[in-house]
Amino acid sequence: MTSPTDRLSATPTLPPATRQAPSASPEEGKPAGSRRQARTLGRLRAVGLPVVVVALLAYLPYVAVDLPGILPGRVNGPGSMQLLATCLVIGGVALSYDVLFGRTGLLSFGHALFVAAGSYLLTISLAEWSLPLPLALVTALALSTALALVVGAVALRVGGIAFAMVTLAFAQAASIIVLRNPGGVTGGEEGRTLDRDAVPDLLVGVANAPYRYWLALAFVVVTWVVVSLVVRSRAGHAMAAVRENAQRAAVLGFGTYRVRLLAFVLGSFLGSLGGIVHALVLGGSNPHLTTSEFTLSLLVMVVLGGAGHRWGAVLGGVLYTFADARLVEVSGAPFLQSLPDVVRQLLSQPLFILGAFFVVVVYFAPSGLTGIGGRLVRRTGSR
Repeated sequence: MTSPTDRLSATPTLPPATRQAPSASPEEGKPAGSRRQARTLGRLRAVGLPVVVVALLAYLPYVAVDLPGILPGRVNGPGSMQLLATCLVIGGVALSYDVLFGRTGLLSFGHALFVAAGSYLLTISLAEWSLPLPLALVTALALSTALALVVGAVALRVGGIAFAMVTLAFAQAASIIVLRNPGGVTGGEEGRTLDRDAVPDLLVGVANAPYRYWLALAFVVVTWVVVSLVVRSRAGHAMAAVRENAQRAAVLGFGTYRVRLLAFVLGSFLGSLGGIVHALVLGGSNPHLTTSEFTLSLLVMVVLGGAGHRWGAVLGGVLYTFADARLVEVSGAPFLQSLPDVVRQLLSQPLFILGAFFVVVVYFAPSGLTGIGGRLVRRTGSR
C-alpha cells in the first residue's frame, strides 16, 4: 500500500518544453523607466491636445482672414463671431446631453426643458425680479437643478421607452406654458429679450461679439472639464456599468436608481448652464429651446459625433449647428437654378441635406465621426 507521499512523487510532470508560460503583456518586457515614460507621454497627449485646440480657438478673434462660402465675412467679423459662438454653445449643450445618453444610456426626450429653464429663468430674474446678474445666475442654476431633481425622481421610476415618454411629457408641458405666456413673463412666440442694462457692456453690442465668443468657449471648457472629472471618478464608472448592463450592475451592488438620478441631474445642470450662456450670447430666450425638436437635434448631434465620446458630442453639436446655419444660404445659391426641379427643391431644404448626411454617417460609421478619426489615427500609428 502506497503512502500519500509516494503518490505525490509518482504524479507525472510535463516536460519543460510542453509547459505553458503565462501570457505577458507587451509592456512587461520593457524596463520600468520605459513604461513610466510611455504612461507620462500618454497623459501629456491626453491633456496637450485639448489645450492646443482651446488655444487655437481662443486666438480666432484676432484672425482677420476672409473665408468665402464658409463664414459670413472675416473670421473675426461680428457675423462670424456670433455664428461660431452659437455653434460652441450648442456643442457644449450636446456634451451635457451625452452625459445622459452616451454615458448612462438614458434616452431622454426632455433635455430641452432644462436648457430652456436656464435661459428663461435668467431673463426673467433680470427683468421681472430685478436681480443683479450674479444672483440671477445662481437663482437660474438652483431652480433648474431643483426642477431636474424632481423630474428625474419621477421619470426614473420607469425605464426604456416609458422613461423617454415621461420626459417628453414634462418638456411638452413646459413648451405649452412658455407659448401661452402666463402673466406676460415668457414673451410667448416672440421669446424674452435680455435686459441689457443688467448685463456688462462687454456682452452687449455688435462690436463686442468676440467677448461673447470667448464666453461660449469658456462654457465648453467648463463642461468638458466637469465631464472629464466625472468620467474618471467612481460615479463615472458606475454610470458606464449601468449603461452596459443595469441588472448586472445591480447584482454587483450599484444603486442603479441613484446612479441614473445623478447622471440626470448632472446633465440637466450643465444643460441649464448652457441655456444661460445661450441667452447671454443671443441676447434673450427663444421658445425653440422648449420644443422636443431641439432635444431630437441634440440626439442627432451626439450620434453624429459619436455617443460616449467627449470630442464626439462637441464636434457633432458644432458641425450640426454650423451646417444648419450655412445651408440656408446654399439653398438660395444661383447654381441651383440650373438643376432639375426635383433636385433643386430637395437641395434647397437644409434639413434634407443634414438628414441624408446623418444617414450616411450612421450607416458607414456607427461609432460617429470620432470613430472614423480614431481608426485613422490607429492605422497611421501602426504603420
